[in-house]
Amino acid sequence: MSNQQTSNGGGGVLLAFLAGAAVGAAVALLFAPAPGSETREAVNRRAREGRDRVMDALRQGQGIVAAQRESVTTAFKQAREQAKAGVRNPEHDA
Repeated sequence: MSNQQTSNGGGGVLLAFLAGAAVGAAVALLFAPAPGSETREAVNRRAREGRDRVMDALRQGQGIVAAQRESVTTAFKQAREQAKAGVRNPEHDA
């Protein structure tokens, strides 16, 4: 008896899925905002805008990295000079 229920339930789910897909496709066709060529153009435009945003973010990121690199380089130079000065001072004190 449980096998029959499983078989019927599986068929019902499949039928509901197919009916939902058909209704969804019909609604999509009825409410499609634009023909395919216009949709492709809009997608291409959005892709270009996205690419431009990514490139802008990349340029900003490169600027930030360059500034941080300069800051770290300066800090290392100062630390090295202080370390050299610190090593020399005990020799002068002796």
